[in-house]
Amino acid sequence: MRVLVTGATGFVGPSVVSKLRARKDSVRIVTRDLVNATAMLGTELDSASLGDPPAKLLGGVDAIVNLMGEPIVGKRWSDAQRAKLRRSRIEATRSLVQSIRALPPEARPRVLVSASAVGWYGSHGDEELTEESPVGTGFLEDMCRDWESAAREAESLGLRVVTIRIGIVLGPNGGALAKMLPPFRLGLGGPIGTGTQWMSWIHRDDLASLIVFALDTSSLSGPVNGTGPSPVTNDTFTRVLARTLGRPALFRVPAFVLQLALGDVASLLTRGQRVIPRKALRAGFTFRYPSVDDALAQILK
Repeated sequence: MRVLVTGATGFVGPSVVSKLRARKDSVRIVTRDLVNATAMLGTELDSASLGDPPAKLLGGVDAIVNLMGEPIVGKRWSDAQRAKLRRSRIEATRSLVQSIRALPPEARPRVLVSASAVGWYGSHGDEELTEESPVGTGFLEDMCRDWESAAREAESLGLRVVTIRIGIVLGPNGGALAKMLPPFRLGLGGPIGTGTQWMSWIHRDDLASLIVFALDTSSLSGPVNGTGPSPVTNDTFTRVLARTLGRPALFRVPAFVLQLALGDVASLLTRGQRVIPRKALRAGFTFRYPSVDDALAQILK
């Protein structure tokens, strides 16, 4: 299979590229920094830019994995940052679909697997959320709705479209876990707020495998939850992380402290969703790391 991958140098992208290359697929990446991409992913890759003509960007491509998007966490959500978050997802995805539209029908890819996020749902307490649960209201919810809508425009061009609603991705050397580890390693970690909020997490290796599975599985279309099968509360996650590190977890972080420090970004940590990957499980996908104990033990070994 010939696959175009956008966002290939992000936290998840290299794992997807590695899995595709391991099974001898031909991989083309979209990048603005060829030097960095080559250093990270190796030299045996075709590269392109979203500014390239459609024939160069997508010529000969069978499938697309779209992982573009400015990181959600790291900066306060000022008006300018909110606009940047939306632009890097929605406008970039629309540009990609426009490139597909410019190709003759017989030259278009067959499938688009595009990132989304569990932010689609908003917070629903202990309610289990599946792909059939409705979109919530708020900044993240609106962004995910428009992001998925931009990707689904490719359906009218004859592509099978899968939108992966990604949860908290756990892996070494980056992501959410990299921000959690320093205080926990010092024995200063603990639950956030009440600790009762749900964390819908997934091991990075499982997410990359799910993305490749979605490319291959013709019965999958529409939203697919990119989360593990066993979400946990923040309190449970905290205890497992501390136990895995051999450290105590005694210092609860009040929600108002996070609000002061992070602004609206704090809602990602103090709210939560209990998301179940129903469609992936029904399609036969097998998680290598189904429990948070398994995932953290592998990552922190």
